[in-house]
Amino acid sequence: MQASELFEFPDSLPFGAYFPMEASPWEWVQGIKAALTDFNFTAALPEIPAGLHIEGPVFLAEGVKLPALGTIIGPAYIGEGCELRPGVYIRGNVIAGAGCVLGNSCEFKNCLLLDGVQVPHYSYVGDSVLGNKAHLGAGAICSNLRLDQAGVIVKDFEGGGHATGMRKLGALIGDAAEVGCNAVLNPGSVLGRRALVAPTLSFRGTLKAGTMAFCPSAIKTVPRMD
Repeated sequence: MQASELFEFPDSLPFGAYFPMEASPWEWVQGIKAALTDFNFTAALPEIPAGLHIEGPVFLAEGVKLPALGTIIGPAYIGEGCELRPGVYIRGNVIAGAGCVLGNSCEFKNCLLLDGVQVPHYSYVGDSVLGNKAHLGAGAICSNLRLDQAGVIVKDFEGGGHATGMRKLGALIGDAAEVGCNAVLNPGSVLGRRALVAPTLSFRGTLKAGTMAFCPSAIKTVPRMD
């Protein structure tokens, strides 16, 4: 499995050398720290709202909308025109491309968000890559640690397993993929381009491009007891 099957790397980000298209997509997660370690964080920050705590090396591009309340712990690169909403918690090794939404009460850790990603409400994104225009519904979670804490295995689109050598690996979400509200993506989940995961679903494994994962269930009704 190659990153090119899931993503196009946007011109807005100055880190292309660290994220080769022929690499496996989980290697992109490993490249985040190196990309930020080599980045020059000398640019001055804009005026920071009193309730927004910033710590460590942080780059805020032109037009970033900052919240009245939140925390950004570097290293972090926030691209042009991003919107950070109240209560956002960015806690190190985060890269966000142009026009992303990092939403209210959302936590981001060691993740790469390509252009136009939307994570608007109450989500966790750790050790993950979200492709261009990917969207997480409210409360969607990218789980990054197995219950047994063993190394994460990723399955490719043909069903073959790949040992990543990584203890923590979240989701690899292709360009324009959608995840419904309160869904959980288990460690090492892969969503192809424009794939859909239905709301409230606990998903694991690999979902091919242009397909939808859901669990049909019948809703039963009974008369009220009072």
